[in-house]
Amino acid sequence: MKKIILFLVLLLGLNSAYAVNDLSFIYINGSNNNDEKMKNWYENGVHKLHPVLRKKFIKNSAIKKYYKSLNSGINIKETPVIFFWGDKSKADLDFVKNQLDLTKAVSSSGAYFARSLIAQYLHDAIWVQKPHNMFPILDELNKTVKKEAETGNDVILYGYSAGTFVTYQYLFNKLPYINLEKLFDALEPDADIQNFVKANPKKNTCISALSYDYAGIGNVSSAGHLILNQDKEQLKKNYLKIDEMTELACAPENKVKGVVNFACPLVLFYSDISDSNYELNFYNKLLIKYIMENGIFMMTVNFREDPLGFPTSRNMTAKEIEERIGLDIDNPTGVIYDNSSVWSKRFFALAHTSYWTARGTFSNAIVKSFVNGYKFQYNEKYQEKIIKRNSKKSELGINEEQR
Repeated sequence: MKKIILFLVLLLGLNSAYAVNDLSFIYINGSNNNDEKMKNWYENGVHKLHPVLRKKFIKNSAIKKYYKSLNSGINIKETPVIFFWGDKSKADLDFVKNQLDLTKAVSSSGAYFARSLIAQYLHDAIWVQKPHNMFPILDELNKTVKKEAETGNDVILYGYSAGTFVTYQYLFNKLPYINLEKLFDALEPDADIQNFVKANPKKNTCISALSYDYAGIGNVSSAGHLILNQDKEQLKKNYLKIDEMTELACAPENKVKGVVNFACPLVLFYSDISDSNYELNFYNKLLIKYIMENGIFMMTVNFREDPLGFPTSRNMTAKEIEERIGLDIDNPTGVIYDNSSVWSKRFFALAHTSYWTARGTFSNAIVKSFVNGYKFQYNEKYQEKIIKRNSKKSELGINEEQR
């Protein structure tokens, strides 16, 4: 009897040490999905892709080994989570189409056709970037993430096309990477406010919480500056409530495990992130530090034939990333990686919408990017091999390890 009890105790101890991560994949649509036909096209594509991607992900030996190193297993939900925002822009697009019809009688057929295509394919990408359109979408996405977290699930976000704008803004605005004491030191308010902050330490927060309900600690201006509330007494009152605002407005701690952007035109629309004079890049650096220190994967996977699949950056080792942002990264475990050389074998005009039909190739590329991204940033022998190989292939513009 004693032996049986001892066995059960050991078994329970092993089970608690070897937890299985329940993981939800949340898919976020792109532009030109604002009617029922395109919504169905997108959702059908996700339902065809997800089981293939899930199977490739679970069966990969390197990913199994990675989770085993964390004393964990992995269990991906069989049902995909679809976050759909395309219908929110329909009223605005209908207005554009009505205005476009006014020009039909006076325009050449070629010009009218070109305008129609531009309106159909670019409107949503421009629409979703505007803060008054983007922020409600981010709040709804955060509700979806929290709902998954409440059931014990971690999440990976999959952003398609203009959906990559949503994933980027979600990370930037919702992840709790802001240390308030360091933030106030950087903003250099008067000594009274600085001493108040030091006397009342709070947990890390996010950009959204700083301006929650338009009565928070501060607001981000269109020029990229964080402007503190100028009413000192109100600022102090709001500061004392910041943990409550963080709970309401920020992503749940340690639940967002990664982002996969694909068919990604992000840098085309957000090229200002390369401007060193743009103040928001200070917060981008803090975000990168948070990603690297918290084991988050941030990947871009594009078909090489996709005319809207733009690389987000050159691949760098963890040490190079630290040097690039000019901040110390403690015990990095995250991965930031770009794989924009995936050969889909599709005609370029069809490649942007072929991630669902070429789902086997695409799923293999995502899994391979997870594995190679981790090796590229943390395996010195692999780094040396890839750097040497790429130097030989540089005249072809191809990174062999991404093929």
